[in-house]
Amino acid sequence: MIPMVDLKRQFNDIKDEICAVITEVLESSQYILGPKVVELEKQIAAYHGVRDAVGVASGTDALHLAVEALGIGEGDEVITTPFTFFATAEAIMYTGATPVFVDIEPDTMNIDPIEIEKKITERTRAIMPVHIFGHPADMDRIGSLAKKYDLKVIEDCAQSFGAEFNGKKTGSFGDAGCFSFYPSKNLGAYGDGGMILLDDSAVTADIRKLRNHGSRGMYRHECVGFNSRLDEIQAAILLVKFRRIDAYNDLRRQKAALYNELLTGDIELPVERPGCRHVYHQYTIRTDNREKVQKVLQENGASSVVYYPVPVHLQEAVSILGYKKGDLPVAEAAAEKVLSLPVYPELEESSIREIAEIINHA
Repeated sequence: MIPMVDLKRQFNDIKDEICAVITEVLESSQYILGPKVVELEKQIAAYHGVRDAVGVASGTDALHLAVEALGIGEGDEVITTPFTFFATAEAIMYTGATPVFVDIEPDTMNIDPIEIEKKITERTRAIMPVHIFGHPADMDRIGSLAKKYDLKVIEDCAQSFGAEFNGKKTGSFGDAGCFSFYPSKNLGAYGDGGMILLDDSAVTADIRKLRNHGSRGMYRHECVGFNSRLDEIQAAILLVKFRRIDAYNDLRRQKAALYNELLTGDIELPVERPGCRHVYHQYTIRTDNREKVQKVLQENGASSVVYYPVPVHLQEAVSILGYKKGDLPVAEAAAEKVLSLPVYPELEESSIREIAEIINHA
């Protein structure tokens, strides 16, 4: 079976380094907020050209704590996309704020800035774009809207580590850039983990406090916070993999280019807009014959996954918001056609050729 991602193979390639750093952490006896977390924060901040980075327990927590620290809560609205993982909306709702969903662009499947402006009200406090599948959202137009209406921008970069828009990395445009280190991400840990990028020292201080039970230390608690600290062992693992992230992303782009070359027929391939650097967290095609294609792939030993079969605005968990089918037609159409194929740095060219041949014949 050709898997969607082969984490075991990647581990075997870097096994000696991984085992060495884990042993180093275990022998240090510093397991929470130790020097590896501090070093990872510094390196990732420098990589993105921002002032600060704060390690947290997950990508969901990164979004949640960013919303909290920016003062968004009950009665406020945050405009976001319905074509994303559910955590995007959860993070907004945790604070008591309301997610306002707007439709997506037909080509990139990212949030549509034209639709954003239509939904801005006096209650709107922020825009939360998601760089879906690793393709950057249109941060020029989103940034212009934020400036025009005095809104915060919280980037959901869970799928876009290393992606670029006009030469600048995602996560460095807004008031906060939020990353996930879930194991299958382009930069993935061996458990949960997340990080928030920031340029405002006051917001950074608030997030460091919020992640640690509302405390700056010494058992003095200034507010009710959360237990959301990036583990020292995960930070050590991420430092090993971070050294390879550009090479990993280059390999993903090579795999995507080969798919683009080989796939034919009635299939819509992923796009890469001028000025954008797509990092292909997912390689996602669209087809009217998805069920047939997926069935044939499975029969021939190849994996595929639908990300995402139900847009967030139609999920039962947010039915209280009152959205109905037909409200956001572009996102709904995408959900009926998308199919993600295996793409990861270690994927063999022969496997890509095999998958492409199966799809072309299907």
